[in-house]
Amino acid sequence: MNSPGTFATKSPLASLRKLVPAKADAEGCGLCNVALTADHAHLIEPRSRKIICACRSCAILFDSQQAAKYRRVGGAVRVLADFRQSEAQWDDLGVPIGLAFFCYSTAHAQTIALYPGPAGLTEAKVDSRIWNELTEQNPTLKSLAPDVEALLINRIKQAREHYLVPIDVCFRLTGMIRRSWRGLSGGAQVWRDIDGFFTDLRRVAARSEKSRA
Repeated sequence: MNSPGTFATKSPLASLRKLVPAKADAEGCGLCNVALTADHAHLIEPRSRKIICACRSCAILFDSQQAAKYRRVGGAVRVLADFRQSEAQWDDLGVPIGLAFFCYSTAHAQTIALYPGPAGLTEAKVDSRIWNELTEQNPTLKSLAPDVEALLINRIKQAREHYLVPIDVCFRLTGMIRRSWRGLSGGAQVWRDIDGFFTDLRRVAARSEKSRA
């Protein structure tokens, strides 16, 4: 997806949709019920964090309405290759697993951490001191659009990956994990799916970078 209000005809994020099983029936706009195309827009309700699939005509109504019930999800996928974060700073964030995303929630008036698991998302408050340290070390975090963009961190196994992504990418990852998880450890399939997800995400980021060049 491009930034809000400048959606391209075909979003590079459409390739990530193949990780979500297709529905038997045609999906309709959550506001007007018109049939949707594969590269339709998404809206988010900040308080509930509910994602709404929307046609372009409905989505454009929320491009600049900061106080509206919904906000249009947008933004490009970017790899933050030079992201600076110490092991102590990661520990201080208090996330118990190696996979989490961080966004500014207008409903909470603060940055929150969300991490996926077999039951869905778990929310944790972020120490403002640590977040301010990270923002000073990584000024790009200042550009995160509230509610609709997130810092996605992958530290599974030996990974140390950092991305800026539209929030629906994080929810898509969460849904995939919830569907694939088996038993106490998750099972081999969920870890293959996570590896595949980030492989696709890196490809999307590379295409987005090329299109901006």
